[in-house]
Amino acid sequence: MSVKHFLTLLDFPPSDVLAVVDRASALKKNPGDTNSQARKTLGLIFEKASTRTRVAFEVAITQMGGSSLFLTTDDSQIGRGEPIADTARVLSRLVDCLAIRTFSHSTLEQFAEYSQVPVINALSDDFHPCQLLADMQTFIEHRGSIVGKRVAWVGDGNNMCQSYINAAKVFDFELHIATPTGFEPKTDLVAANSDRVTLTKDPKEAVANVDLVVTDVWTSMGQEGAQAERVKAFADFEVTKELMAIANSDALFMHCLPAHRGEEVSTAVLDAPDSIVWEEAENRLHTQKALLEYLLN
Repeated sequence: MSVKHFLTLLDFPPSDVLAVVDRASALKKNPGDTNSQARKTLGLIFEKASTRTRVAFEVAITQMGGSSLFLTTDDSQIGRGEPIADTARVLSRLVDCLAIRTFSHSTLEQFAEYSQVPVINALSDDFHPCQLLADMQTFIEHRGSIVGKRVAWVGDGNNMCQSYINAAKVFDFELHIATPTGFEPKTDLVAANSDRVTLTKDPKEAVANVDLVVTDVWTSMGQEGAQAERVKAFADFEVTKELMAIANSDALFMHCLPAHRGEEVSTAVLDAPDSIVWEEAENRLHTQKALLEYLLN
């Protein structure tokens, strides 16, 4: 029987992704209803810093009766040059699941190729599917089905933006992306989803009459050297109250956090009643519980 991995939202049938999100909402209401993962161990291998992802995974497996172990690159032989394939072969004989937070998406693909246990993408430079599970759960809890809704992405065409493209396909919504020239998401990904994804250079055009507005930091981890250049390029892409006013009157705002107030989003928007970023962050716990259940059972 082949091992299931979760590297992007497209790794599961859409019905299974929806089932994970539904299960997350059920677990949120009844935390004690989780399937026991007693004697199961989740290995966390992180090359990038983390707050929400790490805490959510560690608390999730603990509340399910299992345990976790955390390794950075410096804590493991990967940092000394051991091939990914060898590390994957060894660790997958010792733990029951691996959640990996890394730079290159190909690192995840190598882990998955040689692992005997499920591998979860806890963030790569290309995709952040665990965050999208929480985002979809949060929207559905507030507004019901997202099918046919209009979503605006404002900012960098980064891993979150590209995950929203996959989500548009899986959850069947329209996605309008506004990025500066040179910061667009991958061309082939946009082309493959041209039936539901549009690109523009104008945030106002993207946000007009949408049901959800989403953004992220302008400078992702590993890009710190380009901070000044990016701040200049994205100067007109801050999500403000004025920009939100162009969206539908009941539009929600999301941000995966951490947020740079006064850069990609104003404090007034982040702390507004239609901002659901704190619940979005909490739902990382519930979706990761549901995901672990799906993969470990």
